[in-house]
Amino acid sequence: MELKKVSLLLLLLAQLAIAVLAQEKAESDGEGEDGEEEEDDDDDDDYDDESVKEENGVLVLTDANYDSFIADKDIVLIEFYAPWCEHCKRFAPEYEKIATELKEYDPPIPVAKVDATSQSGLGQQFDIGLYPTFKIVKNRQPIHYKGALEKDEILSKVKEVAAPDWIPPAEATITLTEEIFDDVVNNADIVLVEFYAPWCGHCKKLAPQYEEAAQELSKRPVPILLAKVDATVETKLANKYQVTGYPTLKVFRKGKPFEYNGPRETHGIIEYMIEQAGPPSKQIQALKQVQEFLKDGDDVIIVGLFNGEDDPAYHTYQDACNSVREDYRLHHTFSSEMQNFLKASPGQLVTMQPEKFQSPHESKMRTLTIKETTSQSDVMDFITNNAVPLVGHRKQSNEAKRYSKRPLVVVYYGVDFSFDYRVATQYWRKKVLEVAKDFPEYTFAIADEEDYSSELNDLGLADSGEEVNVAILDVAGKKYAMEPDEFDSNTLREFVLAFKKGKLKPIVKSQPIPKSNKGPVKVVVGKTFAEIVMDKKKDVLIEFYAPWCGHCKQMEPIYLELGKKYKNEENLIIAKMDATANDVPNDKYKTEGFPTIYFAPSNNKDNPIQYDQSERDLDSLSKFVEEHATKLSRSKDEL
Repeated sequence: MELKKVSLLLLLLAQLAIAVLAQEKAESDGEGEDGEEEEDDDDDDDYDDESVKEENGVLVLTDANYDSFIADKDIVLIEFYAPWCEHCKRFAPEYEKIATELKEYDPPIPVAKVDATSQSGLGQQFDIGLYPTFKIVKNRQPIHYKGALEKDEILSKVKEVAAPDWIPPAEATITLTEEIFDDVVNNADIVLVEFYAPWCGHCKKLAPQYEEAAQELSKRPVPILLAKVDATVETKLANKYQVTGYPTLKVFRKGKPFEYNGPRETHGIIEYMIEQAGPPSKQIQALKQVQEFLKDGDDVIIVGLFNGEDDPAYHTYQDACNSVREDYRLHHTFSSEMQNFLKASPGQLVTMQPEKFQSPHESKMRTLTIKETTSQSDVMDFITNNAVPLVGHRKQSNEAKRYSKRPLVVVYYGVDFSFDYRVATQYWRKKVLEVAKDFPEYTFAIADEEDYSSELNDLGLADSGEEVNVAILDVAGKKYAMEPDEFDSNTLREFVLAFKKGKLKPIVKSQPIPKSNKGPVKVVVGKTFAEIVMDKKKDVLIEFYAPWCGHCKQMEPIYLELGKKYKNEENLIIAKMDATANDVPNDKYKTEGFPTIYFAPSNNKDNPIQYDQSERDLDSLSKFVEEHATKLSRSKDEL
């Protein structure tokens, strides 16, 4: 009987507990519906846009939701990032702090981010090329943030732009037409002019960088002008200045055009134009300066001697200097003392090599007399032809401007011109001089083996065991290595003669040939370049990439789709090559950046067509292929 009472009591308690829990749940649900106590569970509703998700306080924008999201926003801060970008990863916590602070601003300012590698539409719309890139979008108009990657600086700029009375700065780039072109360029000491086409992807990419540079250069005590010409409208100007591609940039000095060879991003343009605005040749007033150049210099010494700034020869020299100012240190003098020391007369141009590069086999000084009939190109040719000694010192800092001419004979050893090692350095150099004097058609140079350890490795000479190693770098990118042997003038002479007679076999850096290469994108290595890319029976589209290149990684799935699209085309190959691990044994296929893409038509392999569009989507690449293909088996409509 007692057991039954206990059981009944337990049952009643259990029913009571269930009732209490049900009541609590009902009350909780009711409060949730009224929204009185439920907090922060509606992230998708932030800023009245249910389609936009939020991650740690930062809104996630996509190609699909951007337009609807931005439609009613006065101002938004957007970061364009790449998931693999280390700078983006490190800054992520700071960016979340920015989002928190701007959410509490009055009125709140939305903070968003876009994965520009997956949201290619927005990436192209905002012309994103670097990560992270920040844009402040005010009234649907993007303003590029160009400050430091620092929280406080970004916050300051956003709040500045958010102010109701903020007005964007007026465009600093001058728009030139045929009517005003001559007046502007003829009366300015220096002007940079961009010839562009409105539809050109590269021009669109350059535009904000160019304008930012114009803004900064306009603030200088002596402003430097940047201008632009729509070459599709001003066709006479485009033809006059031989504009054949877009964008084309030219530097004008008092109306005279010079090629622009500088960078194409904001800071590079600024630095380049500041340097260009200075005089191309520096005046030497003391004899001691030339004596120091001779004793301790490391490059050719170039000095023009003139009666004064009114000397016609001086003006010819200055014009020539403006064309080669990036490649040489140029000087002039009006000093009679200098004339006596150099044993030269006014109106003459003198080139000399520093003492350490002089030899009995070449003149210590070369002279050009600048006459009325001497042209600017005559002066330039004289400087270029006398810039390198018979056997100079090739270094990574000068190889592009002094040792680009081929064939180039390079002798590698421990090159060191400091006092303790100069004798040993000159000992080997003199042996090279004995051979170089007999082969004036070739360029000879010595190079420090440590500076060129990777080049020696590519040549197979890194572990030769020899104190001195030799290679010949030929035209078309071919390389020849001398078999390890005890070095002297005779062995060097025999090697150069064998090269001259065509008896040497080139060295090609190459990854192993793939055992299987049947995928939609064919893998090319150094040893198979000629076999695959230069096959005259097939059209070949080849991408030169670097494994570490973010743009290459971004394009990889698109390029794979391209390969699949044309996999059944017997006469068309879609290929790729790791240009960091393989030699490209043809100088027509130059790779100055990654990715670089060429189309090698079956009927003209030595004149490949470079893909130079900014768009790297499937449709653009397909259009490029079909435009240049010579042997498509199916019609383009079928493809």
